[in-house]
Parts: sequence; structure tokens; C-alpha cells
Amino acid sequence: MYAYGALSDRVIAVTRERLSHCAQTTDWLAVERLTDTQVTCLGASPERPEQVFVGTDESGIQRSRDGGKTFERVSDITDRITALSVSPHNPNEIWAGTEPSAVYQSDDGGDSWQACAPLLELDTADRWSFPPRPQTHHVRWLAHHPEQDETVYVAIEAGAFVKTTDGGDSWVDHPEGARLDNHTLATHPNVPDRVYTAAGDGYAESDDAGRTWTYPQDGLEHTYVWGLAVGPENPETVVVSAADGARRAHRTETAESYIYRWVGDGWTVSMDGLPQPEGTTRSVLAAGSIPGELLALNNHGLFRTLDGARSWRELPIEFEGDAVARGLAVVG
Repeated sequence: MYAYGALSDRVIAVTRERLSHCAQTTDWLAVERLTDTQVTCLGASPERPEQVFVGTDESGIQRSRDGGKTFERVSDITDRITALSVSPHNPNEIWAGTEPSAVYQSDDGGDSWQACAPLLELDTADRWSFPPRPQTHHVRWLAHHPEQDETVYVAIEAGAFVKTTDGGDSWVDHPEGARLDNHTLATHPNVPDRVYTAAGDGYAESDDAGRTWTYPQDGLEHTYVWGLAVGPENPETVVVSAADGARRAHRTETAESYIYRWVGDGWTVSMDGLPQPEGTTRSVLAAGSIPGELLALNNHGLFRTLDGARSWRELPIEFEGDAVARGLAVVG
């Protein structure tokens, strides 16, 4: 049996179709919420676990102040919400990204929102394009510098990696060598200037806050990289979800996706205890709260590792329908 005693005791996992799961270690029941809208993203923080933000296609930003039991719309942003992030420096500071690409910020827990400097005024913006809808593009991910509270990194799908160093008053445009089709970004407090990115054009890292980049690809045979998480205690423990391309990553009828683990000198496939790649859509990944703990959410369910992704176990939560993973967070 899987020993639950020392594990994170609250995980929030959201899927596109109709549900938000609040999973408790006592019984791991999935509590369905937001059943009348399509969920796009999740923002939550262990500093304030009762406060949960969910982005939607057509219903703006939804906020819960009771751990996901009830939600209310808290913004008048009419564009599709595509990214949410709670600052690790201040749980009342919430960031949101949209389609078309724009960034908004709240410093009062979501009660009010202000537009950051326009992304579309950047020199590279005229080349940004999301292939399924080539007339547009969006903010796919937001990540925060662990020490510099006004530095925030932005993944544009597709076309750019940009950042602000002044809390959104201005933007540093796409640096030479950065990935273009950025999906997920990560940082780690033990290496505060490092940025990790999982992108459709491969994996990459920067050790100088996004100015220059390296491309650790050895062993990564599937280079359409989507999900990303870094071990809570070890910045050298990295896991990604990857496929041969977008169709293999996202479409259930053609899905074939993998999880890889970085082992110091290369990538290895990490599928012990996970469903077979065929029929599995790309996983959304998250770091846990204890050493070695990582989580993966895909169309087959929610999975956890306690040994840095050497092996995985499924958590006993039932998913209904063909769930598309949208967000995953450990908040307690």
C-alpha cells in the first residue's frame, strides 16, 4: 500500500471540461466544482490554501475563498484567461495572462486588476502566432523570480519568452537563443536566477534570469515538451512531459506522451507506475511539499512520486469523462 502519512494533505487539480478536484489525504475524494464553464488554468498558493483562482474561456477569473467549495467572478477581463500565478512573495499579489497576449496584476487578492504594460508593443510581437488559431497568441505561463519580487517571466505561445523587472511597468523582449513555443516555466529558490522552460521546440535552461540559454537535450527523444516541475528540495531534479508533436500530446485519439526525468547527465523515460504512453495525453506536473515528491495529472488520473520520479503511484481519485488536465497545485 502507498503510505500517505507524511504527504502533502491537499492537492488541487483542475481539468478543462467541468471540474475542479480538491483532494484530501483522508479519503482522496474528488469534489466537482465549476461544472458550467471550461477551465483553462489554476493559481493557488500554500501561503493561503483557502484562496484558489481559476481561469476560464468565457467566465473570466473565478476566485474561491473557501478552498474551492464556491467560486465568484472577480474581474471584468473579457478575454480568454490563459495563465494565472500567485506571487511567492505575497499571496495577495495575483498575476493573469490572456489571449490575445496581455498581462494583468492584482495586489489585493483579486478584488481589483490593473493592466500591465502592453505586450503587443514589443518588437517581436508581430511574429507571435498560435498555430491552431494563427491570427492570435496568448500568455501560456507566468513564473516568479524567487528573490526579486518585481521580476516575472512570461511564456508566450507561440513566439517569445519575455520578462519584467519592474512589476509589469515595462518588458524585456525575447532574448536571442530563448525558446519560441514556451509552454511551462519554472524557477527554484536554491538557484534563484535559473529559469527552466518546457517548450514545443524543446527543453531549455537559463542560469542568468533569462539572458542566455542552454539546451540539455541528451536522451530527450520526444521534443514537444509540455509539463515541467522541479524537485522541491533539489533544483537538479527535473521532470517534463513530452511527445512527438502537438497531436500526440493533446488529442486523445492520437495521444502518445511520456514523462522524462533528468538524472544529472541526461534524460531518462520515467514511466514506472504510469499508464502506457499510447492513449495518454501530456501531463501537467507540479512539485510537492516534501523531498522527492512530485505530481502528474493527465487524462487517466492523478499520480504521485516520492522518489524524485523514479517510480509513480496513482492516487485513488475517479475522473469522469475524457479529462484534459489544465492545472495542478499543492496547497497544504
